[in-house]
Amino acid sequence: MSQPILIATLMRPEGDTGVQTHFRTFMAYLHKIGRQGDLITPYNAPLWQVYPAFGLRKLVNMFSRELGVWWYRYWHAYFLKQALKHRLQTDAACVVYAQCPLSAQAALRARVSTKQRVVMVAHFNISQADEWAGKGLIQNGGRLYCAIQDVEADVLPRLDGLVFVSDFMRRELVGRIPAITKVAAELVPNFLPDPGMPVVQTVAADLINIGTLEARKNQHYLLDIVAALHVLGRPLTLTLVGDGPDRRALEDKVRDLRLSKQVRFAGYVSNAAEQIGLHRAYIHVATMESFGITLIEAMARGRPVFAAPVGGIPEVLGDSASGLALPLNDAKSAARIVADAMANADWMAAAGLAARERFLGEYVSDVAARRLTQFLDKKSGKCNEGAGAIDSA
Repeated sequence: MSQPILIATLMRPEGDTGVQTHFRTFMAYLHKIGRQGDLITPYNAPLWQVYPAFGLRKLVNMFSRELGVWWYRYWHAYFLKQALKHRLQTDAACVVYAQCPLSAQAALRARVSTKQRVVMVAHFNISQADEWAGKGLIQNGGRLYCAIQDVEADVLPRLDGLVFVSDFMRRELVGRIPAITKVAAELVPNFLPDPGMPVVQTVAADLINIGTLEARKNQHYLLDIVAALHVLGRPLTLTLVGDGPDRRALEDKVRDLRLSKQVRFAGYVSNAAEQIGLHRAYIHVATMESFGITLIEAMARGRPVFAAPVGGIPEVLGDSASGLALPLNDAKSAARIVADAMANADWMAAAGLAARERFLGEYVSDVAARRLTQFLDKKSGKCNEGAGAIDSA
C-alpha cells in the first residue's frame, strides 16, 4: 500500500509564488491519481499562538530588517515543527516532502521513526541566504547569511532524498555541500497541469512579464529594452504583472523614459498565468532563477519565450526552437533580438508550437509529477543510513 505524502512548507497554502504553485500542483496531481497528499504548514498549529508571534514581525522589522528575517525563519520553523510533531507522533510510515531547508529541518526534528522519510526539493536560488540578501533584507556574507548557509550544510546531507528542479542547482549545491553526493537524488523539473491552448482573443499587448517587482526580477532592465525598441523605431508594448518594493521606482522610470503608452502595470492579478494568452510572447530577464516556473506557464500556452540564460533557464528552454536568449548587459542588442523575432510570423508560429510540444513532453503534471511521485515512493522504502535514526534537537 502506498504511504501518505506530507508536504511540509513554511508558506501559506495560498499564494502566487513558484513554491506555492509547485506544491498546490503536486497535491492536485496526487488527488487525481487517488493518492493521499496532505499539506502541513505553520498555520496547522493553534492560531491563537501563531498569529501573535507572526504579527510581531512588523514591529521587529522597525528595529532591524535582519532581525525580522531571523524572526520569520525561527517562528515559522517552530510552529511547522509543532504541527509536524502532532501529525507524526503516531509513528505511522510516510514521506515528508519538504519545500525548503528549514521545513526539512523541522521534519527531521519532528519525526519519531525512520519509517518517516524526509525528502527535500531545492527550490531556492543558490542559497536561501542569497535570496534574502538579494532582497536587501540581510547583509551578504554577514552573520545571519552565514548562519542560513550553515543550516543548509547541516540539514541537506542528513536527508533521505533530494529533488533538484534543475541540474544547475544540483551542481551548485554539490559544489558547496559535497556531502550531499551520498544522498539519493532525482532531477525533476517543475510541472503544471495542461491549461490547453488559449481561446483566440484580442491581444492586450506584445510582451508580458509576471513576477514580484524587485531587484532580482530585473524589471528595470525590461524597461531599458522597451526604450531601446522605441529608439530603434520598432516599438512593442509590455505588461508587467505583479507588485513589490520596486513598483514606484519602475513607474517613475516609465515616466522619465516617456514609455507610458508602451508599458502597463497590471499589479497583483489572481491566476496571473491566464493573462499570458492575451500576449504574443513572454519575456524574462531575472538575474538568477533555479528554474523559472512562469516560463513553462508561457510554453504551456504556446507562447515563445525570451529570457536571460541564467541559472536553470537554459535547461527549461532547451534549444532555441521555443525561445531565444537575451543578453543581460546590452538592452539595444536584446531589443534587436526581440524585434527581429516578433516581426517574423513564421518563427513566432514555429516557436509557439515548439514551446507547447516541449511543455507536453517535459513539464506537464502527468509526466513530471509522476516521476516525482515514483521517487518519493522509492524513498519510502529506504532511509539515508548516514543520517542517523532520529534528530532529537
